[in-house]
Amino acid sequence: MLIRLTEVTKIYRVGQERVHALDGVSLAIEPNEYVAVMGPSGSGKSTMMNVLGCLDRATSGTYELKGEDVTRLSAAALARVRNEEIGFVFQSFELLPRLSALHNVELPLIYSRRAWWWERRALARQALERVGLGPRAAHRPNQLSGGERQRAAIARALIGTPSILLADEPTGNLDTKNSADILALFDRLHAEGQTIIVVTHEESVARRARRVIRMRDGRICADESPGKEARA
Repeated sequence: MLIRLTEVTKIYRVGQERVHALDGVSLAIEPNEYVAVMGPSGSGKSTMMNVLGCLDRATSGTYELKGEDVTRLSAAALARVRNEEIGFVFQSFELLPRLSALHNVELPLIYSRRAWWWERRALARQALERVGLGPRAAHRPNQLSGGERQRAAIARALIGTPSILLADEPTGNLDTKNSADILALFDRLHAEGQTIIVVTHEESVARRARRVIRMRDGRICADESPGKEARA
């Protein structure tokens, strides 16, 4: 089992009110699954992403990642998990504007100090080639199209060979063609063995996944496995 959430709650205080963003969520995800998490605004899907990505701690319950209960880890240990086990892809790309695509992709390895500079450079080039962006390695973000920027962000997420690729509205800032290209890339990465979790509000994006988890009021209200016709 790659991921296991057991009775996870996340409670925020808004003034005197306690808001249950997650309310007793239990979930298991196996390696190499392709999962979409859906729900309306306020459903808890963004909080779910933050907990799965170790960006936020659950108020109660347990979150096991590869058999380790990450809810008990120190802040430093959580940072290590985020850097080594989870590759993040955001709607707004989050690329540093003054750096080339190649240097942006290198960043996770620089922060973790897991490789010498020449190894980092080679791995970054390989990651860019993997997403079809090798010829654009020297270009800065403002010299790339929206789709190319998202590909660079995906290459950065993949460079550390993470257990999970966690994407938050990855097509939200893209046009129809670039969205289709990114979803086709996710299909290929999944076929290569990558575990992918996509948080989205778009049915067309969710239909590409092999499993769709729907949330409402902080709870899972449906856990579906769309047929092949839904993904065509």
